[in-house]
Amino acid sequence: MNSRESQGMLLGLIGVMVFSLTLPMTRIVVAEWHPLLNGLGRALVAAVPAAALLAWRRERWPNWAQLRSLAVVSLGVVVAFPVFSAWSMKYVPASHGAVVNGLQPLCVAIYAAWLSHERPSKLFWTCALAGSAIVVAFALQAGGGAPQPGDLLMLVAVGIGALGYAEGARLAKQIGGWQVICWALVVSAPFLAPPVGWLAWHQHVMHPGPVALKTWLAFAYVAFFSQFLGFFAWYAGLAMGGIARVGQVQLLQIFFTMAFSALFFGEHVAPSTWLFAAAVIATVMLGRRATVHAAPRVMRAG
Repeated sequence: MNSRESQGMLLGLIGVMVFSLTLPMTRIVVAEWHPLLNGLGRALVAAVPAAALLAWRRERWPNWAQLRSLAVVSLGVVVAFPVFSAWSMKYVPASHGAVVNGLQPLCVAIYAAWLSHERPSKLFWTCALAGSAIVVAFALQAGGGAPQPGDLLMLVAVGIGALGYAEGARLAKQIGGWQVICWALVVSAPFLAPPVGWLAWHQHVMHPGPVALKTWLAFAYVAFFSQFLGFFAWYAGLAMGGIARVGQVQLLQIFFTMAFSALFFGEHVAPSTWLFAAAVIATVMLGRRATVHAAPRVMRAG
């Protein structure tokens, strides 16, 4: 692994550490707010600093091809993952959702092969499939032999969110990592404002009274860290180190989320959960030794 790939892995790990608190914080917010208000509202709030940063840096508007890519990014990471993961947190603990989220690296690798023409080796795919099979087995045994509603919602979040990850990483090679998430937030804001406004009004009517401080703090985290700053490192890491390879780092998010859920939020983590997570990480570590033929380098615009 060369220095550029190593730097990409490090940036990816930083992004994963930021994202690891997303599900626990989301679980706090949806205990008091509607999942749609959390999922769409966090992106609308994050669009404010995104627009300010783009204006301060005097970034050029994306061209039409880049805007089409940004629409895919927005669908995945601005709408689908925040909304469906928030809905999932109404049904399952954050630690459980984190393990189901372990399917995301496999989805990212598939999208990387499709969109960016990366070519992982057979060993890489074998390890990725093995890790995913372990994740599915965990979800089934934790749900008493059948998927829970939260599992299905989380699978939708993972499947569409991974598309936003892969397409955003591909676009980051052209315009830069932080620019991708900033533009995705800005171009989606006009479409988010009306439903968020209606949801906020409806929330106030249905549940009048002050909002708990912990809810505001949790929402601030998912808006400014999960939806904004975390993507600075994440997209840059995927673009530098390879989408499929760096995407596998996200399986470490399982450990971070479960640890934070137990440490800060008092969630019970069964010993079997740690065993399943450890088995998944073992497949990732083996997969890191596998060959991934990189996509052609794309010169950054501007």
